[in-house]
Amino acid sequence: MKKILVLCTGNSCRSQIAEGYLKYFAEDKAVVYSAGVETHGANKMAIQTMLEDGIDISNQTSNHVDEYLDIEFDFVITVCDNAKEKCPYFPVKSKIVHKNFEDPSKFVGSEAESKERFRESRNQIKAFCRTFVSDYIL
Repeated sequence: MKKILVLCTGNSCRSQIAEGYLKYFAEDKAVVYSAGVETHGANKMAIQTMLEDGIDISNQTSNHVDEYLDIEFDFVITVCDNAKEKCPYFPVKSKIVHKNFEDPSKFVGSEAESKERFRESRNQIKAFCRTFVSDYIL
């Protein structure tokens, strides 16, 4: 079984969404964790946006990357440039995969526009996770 860590800045939005989709697409073929180089707590709009797509991430926790330094990951996926730059050293065995996604929580606009920005980010992350699982896990 493959071990995957999804890493972003605050482990509140993009990495939480990716963790949810990777678990969904990989089913029992991977153990998926997410963490941040900081911890900001799970973003409520990310949870709500995932529920719209039938995936409940409300029980996922916001964790710091230091909690996982002793785990030998097969893959470390950075989902923002900041996390890529601040990513701690992982053993050579870990394949590092990077895909920068815009942070929808940083968007400034109306509530309806914010919800739409979250949906756009969710859909981009979903497509990435589907392809990643197809290419590397299945």
